[in-house]
Amino acid sequence: MVNAIAFIAIGFILMELAGWFIHKYLMHGPLWMIHQTHHRPSKSFFELNDLFSVLFGSIAVILIFKGLDALDYRFWMGVGISIYGVLYFILHDVWVHRRLKWFGKPRNPILRGIFKAHQAHHKTNKKEEAVSFGLFLVPRKYFKEDEE
Repeated sequence: MVNAIAFIAIGFILMELAGWFIHKYLMHGPLWMIHQTHHRPSKSFFELNDLFSVLFGSIAVILIFKGLDALDYRFWMGVGISIYGVLYFILHDVWVHRRLKWFGKPRNPILRGIFKAHQAHHKTNKKEEAVSFGLFLVPRKYFKEDEE
């Protein structure tokens, strides 16, 4: 059980670290043509950028299936990536971008910091000028109350 929890945490943490790196150096680099759909107004519920979620979700599913028989590290890391994906969907797509209008503005200071960091990220629609590339790895300045 301890191993399962450890590998879930490893999968979750690796997803945030990989997501930060991929977002900063690939999505805001050579894959900008796909990611820019996320930085521009859209009339559609879906955007080309959603392909990244399909990719990351596919990795989680593959890991889960590969580790299913033995319930080994691959299974639990896939679960960790899946938990990250669910939280990403809720925090990023539903709450910050309001693709589904389930929540109002955040009152919790941690959620407010995440919200402010993502708003700062979207102040520009240019690939070179963006800041704050993680979902949970957020610079401290966004957690200060005077950063309204």
